[in-house]
Amino acid sequence: MPIYDYSVKSRSGEDVSMSDYKGKVLVIVNTATGCGFTPQYEGLENLYIKYHNDGLEILDFPCNQFGKQAPGTDDEIHEFCQLKYSTSFDQFSKIDVNGENEIPLYTFLKEQAKEDIIDGIKNKMAMSAIEKISNTCVKDGDIKWNFTKFLVDRNGNIIGRYSPTYSPEDMEERIKELI
Repeated sequence: MPIYDYSVKSRSGEDVSMSDYKGKVLVIVNTATGCGFTPQYEGLENLYIKYHNDGLEILDFPCNQFGKQAPGTDDEIHEFCQLKYSTSFDQFSKIDVNGENEIPLYTFLKEQAKEDIIDGIKNKMAMSAIEKISNTCVKDGDIKWNFTKFLVDRNGNIIGRYSPTYSPEDMEERIKELI
């Protein structure tokens, strides 16, 4: 099943078809507003501003599964992101990325890219520690923490899965190649 066969829920609860993003380069990311990685919103927004007109879309999926770091309603999360980071990319309804309630899109993404790309020994050590405290990361391929980023090319192919320690800015060269 291609990525474009999936639907997700908008912040207002309406179905949004992933086919709306055909022909675009996508960064799909599970986020949280109270996480040590939350400042990555700034890097994501910078990439979005810089490359949106060239075909980049960033799809933000708040997730409260890791340390309960995405509390609040969808509207409260959206307001926080706009006020603190001036985000303008698409933000969807809060989801689960692991477990019995994970959304089908994330099941697909995890099947297509089972391992995180992690840069540097320091970040590998950090991710190893994070994986140990993640109570929802129970099987191979599960998302380990907030701000795991999937990069998707214009044809819907999953190009890579980037760890939370991998900054959005470090994805820029690969995004430019795909655009």
